Amino acid sequence: MGSVQRAMRLLESVAEHEHGAPAKQLARETGLALPTAYHLLRTLVHEGYLRRDKGLFFLGEAAERLSSSGAEQKRRSTVVEALAHWRDLIGVPVYYAQYRNGEIEVLCVSESPGNPAVEEWADFRETGHAHAIGQCLLAQLDDEARRDHLDRYPVQSITPYTVRDGHSLLRRLERSARMEPVTERQEYALGTVCAAIPITLGNAAATMAISLPAHQADRLQAATQQLQAEIGRLMGTLAISISI
Repeated sequence: MGSVQRAMRLLESVAEHEHGAPAKQLARETGLALPTAYHLLRTLVHEGYLRRDKGLFFLGEAAERLSSSGAEQKRRSTVVEALAHWRDLIGVPVYYAQYRNGEIEVLCVSESPGNPAVEEWADFRETGHAHAIGQCLLAQLDDEARRDHLDRYPVQSITPYTVRDGHSLLRRLERSARMEPVTERQEYALGTVCAAIPITLGNAAATMAISLPAHQADRLQAATQQLQAEIGRLMGTLAISISI
């Protein structure tokens, strides 16, 4: 444990020197005996956490990967916290999804015992035509990408309320304003209504969505508007973080 602590102190000291630092300086700053510092520095270089150039020590690729992973975790944490805040504030489960590499990907869901998420009883990727998340993402695609998706995942009726065929869905999507919320009522799951809000992420298609039991359908519009306002208020903070 003592060796690990000393090694971590050396890494922290090296990180403070953008232009590198010699072993003697690092030993002095960390309060280590020079032979101990040399031994640990050589080990850290061997493992890729440091690199040595002209007698100076710099952070290595392994340390930079740790830093990158930490930054990604922090971005994901920001999104998770935002969804949890909105879940509690509005009293609904909140979803975040993107269209990536030709697929609908639900990346984060925030639910609670009092506000459970919709059960994925039919694969979300294959039933994008039926749920608000999928319809919102498809509405943001160009015509070619939209038709490609529906060629791979043809429209199928999964409840009595699901859109009947691809042509009807395409007409609906074409009529939708590109950046307006999308709502669906029991098209994916009986007893559930949903709304999805498009998110601007450069050229990427993304959405935040909510769901409610059908007997609370009268709350859907107000809850959607509240979420839309909250997203607008925090969009500057989330702009980078939601690219998870």
